Amino acid sequence: PFTSGKAGIRLVKAKVHNTLKSGVLDPQGRAIAGALTHLGFTGIADVRQGKVIEIDLDETDRTRALETVEAMCRTLLANPVIETYAIDLS
Repeated sequence: PFTSGKAGIRLVKAKVHNTLKSGVLDPQGRAIAGALTHLGFTGIADVRQGKVIEIDLDETDRTRALETVEAMCRTLLANPVIETYAIDLS
């Protein structure tokens, strides 16, 4: 957690980890796997590429923070048709 300028109030940092669902074509993952193989790394069965979104919330209640970030994911941050997501709060 970090503190805001508001008299040391502890706020919540959220990290949303998005990854493509199994079975969804991942051309970036395939390109990474090819590059790693070209660089001499062996034993690579598969590479899946994703993204991390960090959000600093002006919130002190972790339950409310999680509910808010869940709503953000359902509304904008994740495409439920092709992606899964996980939320970490700190």
